[in-house]
This record gives sequence, structure tokens and C-alpha cells, in this order.
Amino acid sequence: MTDDRRSAGAPTLEDVARAAGVSRATVSRVINGVRNVDPAIQEVVRQAVSVTGYAPNRAARSLVTRRADAVALVVSGAGVKADVGAEAEAGVGAEAAAGSGAGRAGGGSCATAGGGGSFTAQVFADPFFGRVVTGVVDYLRPRGMHPVLMFAETSRARDEVVAYLRQGSADGALVVSTHAEDPLPGLLTEAGLAAVLFARPARPVPISYVDLAHQDGARLAAEHLLARGCRRLATISGPLDVPAGRARLTGFRDTLARHGHAYIPVAEGRFTQESGEVAMERLLVEHPDLDGVFAANDLMATGACHVLREHGRRVPEDVAVVGFDDSSAALACRPPLTTVRQPVEAMAAEMARLLLDRPPGPSSPATSVIFEPELVVRASA
Repeated sequence: MTDDRRSAGAPTLEDVARAAGVSRATVSRVINGVRNVDPAIQEVVRQAVSVTGYAPNRAARSLVTRRADAVALVVSGAGVKADVGAEAEAGVGAEAAAGSGAGRAGGGSCATAGGGGSFTAQVFADPFFGRVVTGVVDYLRPRGMHPVLMFAETSRARDEVVAYLRQGSADGALVVSTHAEDPLPGLLTEAGLAAVLFARPARPVPISYVDLAHQDGARLAAEHLLARGCRRLATISGPLDVPAGRARLTGFRDTLARHGHAYIPVAEGRFTQESGEVAMERLLVEHPDLDGVFAANDLMATGACHVLREHGRRVPEDVAVVGFDDSSAALACRPPLTTVRQPVEAMAAEMARLLLDRPPGPSSPATSVIFEPELVVRASA
């Protein structure tokens, strides 16, 4: 085929094969995601696809591969109370929520299943949000796939998500649940649909998930405050109906107990900056001589720093503050936060990997991947 003939129409598999120096069948296997192709050959073919501008016919490809080449990124659960007539005002926090602007940030489709203004506003306001999107998109994009954003905060919206997946419109769901009583994980497993959760489910459900060793992260925070010489310690916990909130509180308390601190004052927050401010005010009233605070996420730690400054307490000279997550809020805080890093982008990418590598069929066993936390020392402690 001459250059003139190739320019007359869209690039073909033959054009890609010629550019890569491989057979048409090899190109087809790479494009269709067959895994028994040498990685070096896969890279050569991908480069040839880029050079030639070849675009596979996704409809035809789906008939062959039985894949939609799309993944549903579902933010679910905050409206469980709304199902029984109460207003849903659940806070969206670092390990409890990670909504996604996948359609905008990653160039994928953006479908909303019953998205409500209050819920979506909370999702988009959380700095954790963009980190999940980044991890998912960075994993999917090189594989020619895109996330489809869905909100599922009511029973009707959850039914829409299940129906969407049953129709084969996506190859599975990446679910971030914002409420401990969220029924969506159970609905997905009962329907035999492929799904992976961000964070361990609050109730036992045979579903795959990625999570962090939260207790170990809280231990790092406690040990750091003790090493600084802090002795009158307190903590701002996350919501205690969220597994990660409970785990971080347990890890902090247990570590201090091993060092002789039998009682640690606790003020419960909601993973928002405002709740951190309220909790810090309460702790200062009840324990005005405290010299170290561990907040269960960076937003609450930022709120704590604001209140301490308003009361004339210097951070870290008078009160040392440690957060959790290592989100953008940690760098925006003044002083910048010492915090426990949760590798959210890597965790989100691993969620996508688990979903796409899942063996076909509803009987595939659930699996889990637990990431390790890391202390990041900055100016606040």
C-alpha cells in the first residue's frame, strides 16, 4: 500500500502491523488485551498505533472481547438516611469518601445516577477526591479505557448503578462508599457483578478491596508526638461508624497505652475542617494544658491549627499537631502539617488493576490489598 492510499482512508490493522514489523494477528491480540504477548512487543505495537493514528472500532472490539472498555467509578452511600425521609448530610472524608470528577479530569464519560447538589458538593470539595481520580485515570488511560462517574446516594440511584452494570455498559465498578450502612457493596455481590471497594467494608461482604494499615499509621503519629516530648496528648477522631475512623483511634490509643498513657481525651469529628475546629475548641476547654494533638485527617488537623492560633497557642512550640492522609490540605495549612501519608493514587490504581485482572465469572474469590502508611515530617510537629 502506498502512502497516498494510506492517506485516503483511516489507518488499518495492516498499517499498524507494517509500522511495528509484526503480524496483523499480533497487533489484534495487543489491541484486544490478550495477555500472552511479550511486553516488549506490546510496547512496539502501542507506539505504532500512536504513529499511525489507528483507532480501533470499539463496537466491533466489544463483540469480540465482550468488554466495554469502560469502568464505573461510583461514589455511594451518603444518602442512606435519605431513603427513610431524613436529610442526608454525611461528611465526605479522606478515607470515607473519594468522589470523582472522572469525566472532567480524565476525559471519560460522566454519568450521574441520581446525583444531588449537597452530596456532590461535598464530594468535589474534599481534597481526597482528585487523588482517587488521578490514580484511576492514570491506570486506565494507557489501556484505552475511561472511568464513568456515577453517584449512588439513594436506593433508586443504586438500582440504576446495578442496572447499568448488568447491561454490560461497564466492565465493573470501583466503589467509594461514604457511609457505614451503604447497601451497594452487598447489592453488587448479590448480582454477581465485578466490583472493588476503596477501604474495607464496614459489614462483612465477599468483595475485593484496597485499604491502608490505619492502626499502623496512627502508631506512627503517636510515636512521633512522644519523641517530640509531648505528654499531654489528645486526638480528634474521625466518625466512629467508619472502620478507618475507629482503626485510627484504636492505633493511637493502644500505642500511647504501651507508653503509660492510660487516658487520652477524644473529640469526634466528621473529616471536615469545620468539625476539626469544633473538636479543637472542645478539647481546649476541657484540657487547656494539652501539648500534642493527633487529628484523623488533614482537614481536621487544619481546623485544629486555626483554632490554636486564635487562642494564642503556637504550633508546634506550644501544641504539636499531626494529621493523616498527606493531602493538599497538609501543604496548604500554616504551618505545613506533619502527617501520615496514605498513598491514595497508588491505592486507586490498584483498585483498577484488581478489577481488570479479576477472572471472569461471579465465583471469582474476593481479594484484598493493604498498603503501608508513612510519616511525613513537616513544621507542625
